[in-house]
Amino acid sequence: MRVSTARYEAFEAGVPHSGSRLATSLTLAAMSLGYGVVQLDVTIVNTALDAMGRTLGGGVAELQWVVSAYTIAFAAFILTAGALGDRIGAKRVFMAGFAIFTAASLACALSPNATVLIGARLVQGLAAAILVPNSLALLNHAYPDDRERGRAVAIWAAGASLALTAGPFVGGALITLVGWRAIFLVNLPIGLIGLWLSWRYATETTRAPSREIDLPGQLAAIGALGALAGAIIEGGALGWQHPAVLAAFASAALLAVLFVWRESRATQPMLPLSLFDHRLFSLTALVGLLVNVAIYGLIFVLSLYFQRINGLSAWWTGLAFVPMMAVVLPVNLLAPRLAERIGPCPTIVVGACVSALGCLGLLWIEAGTSYWAIFAQMIAISSGLGLLVPPLTSTLLGSVEKARSGIAAGVLNATRQTGSVLGVALFGSLVASEGAFVTGLHLSLVASAAVLLLAAAVIGLGAPSRG
Repeated sequence: MRVSTARYEAFEAGVPHSGSRLATSLTLAAMSLGYGVVQLDVTIVNTALDAMGRTLGGGVAELQWVVSAYTIAFAAFILTAGALGDRIGAKRVFMAGFAIFTAASLACALSPNATVLIGARLVQGLAAAILVPNSLALLNHAYPDDRERGRAVAIWAAGASLALTAGPFVGGALITLVGWRAIFLVNLPIGLIGLWLSWRYATETTRAPSREIDLPGQLAAIGALGALAGAIIEGGALGWQHPAVLAAFASAALLAVLFVWRESRATQPMLPLSLFDHRLFSLTALVGLLVNVAIYGLIFVLSLYFQRINGLSAWWTGLAFVPMMAVVLPVNLLAPRLAERIGPCPTIVVGACVSALGCLGLLWIEAGTSYWAIFAQMIAISSGLGLLVPPLTSTLLGSVEKARSGIAAGVLNATRQTGSVLGVALFGSLVASEGAFVTGLHLSLVASAAVLLLAAAVIGLGAPSRG
């Protein structure tokens, strides 16, 4: 049977021919898998921290690098990945990212030592940087209507919430039954399914061949973020007055200045500073950074608290995080409806304040504190996060023209992942001192609450009244 020329050309172009609504829904499924696999590695790796530490050796600083290598690469490359999607098509770049992530996951599982594991995590982070902004660009392309896009973003975020929820439970089971290496192997079937759905159903975005890649800006960004994270991590291990730590802080400051200077003069910058002329764009990007400092720094510290202070196994630590992660999904789905009623910016404010109250409610936590005594506070922290992420994402995307959706999504995720790097580095350093873990945990909770309240103030007082 001969395939018609029109159908063949549509197939080659990536245009679905099995029904537009079905194709759009399966495109959303593929994008959700892409974001979900990125988020899955956050909770799975945190659950495995103690097991990896015992197998590979090292203290808190080494574990911080296992987590931060991923987020540094994620944050540093995400802007270039978004621009690359704008240049050659988000579908092509998204699929390449899925393939790289899958291969890097296998490398993590086979790592013979900490150095190789950290290197493989860097490659995973690079692939995550490719996946997330291009998944949002493809969603923006598939859902032109603002209301439909908002709900699609909520489902996209809910897919990640499912991964966050399953991560601790599945991770704890795999570590207990097989070992920590198995936590990376679960990414392989997800990657293969996501690749097939993307190839079969996603439609390619409009290309901008004139879009250039800003290599000097990229190198400056990598250096600045890596030096800053290294300074904070090693500051907790070596002392804040150590010459290497001071040199790293100085290098980070110098490279950050060079990055801004380069971006202000480049013909086609990696980060177009003109985006920040949109007040709502600037505010949502800043809120994304602040929220991730608080939330992801706490996830890292609480993982160590459950395992190293309260002596829970990987299995029970995974179970401890399941309710906290599970609540994000229904709240993600509620968020766009609440935003339609009271506005997206007020919804973000409510979410940030709920999370801040949860942090303050944990301030009396000590070694041996009952899990049920902190259950409600953990639920509050994650509920606030679930409430604010969908309107934050949709508002930022809606604040710029569609042609720049790839780079806009990249900026949001770069700021959020930069926040994750800083949160893990800072809070990990606070608990790194021998015998002072609980004191450091209390300081981390105070810092988290302050940062979340600052985020609420930023968006609540700074956003236009119509936002």
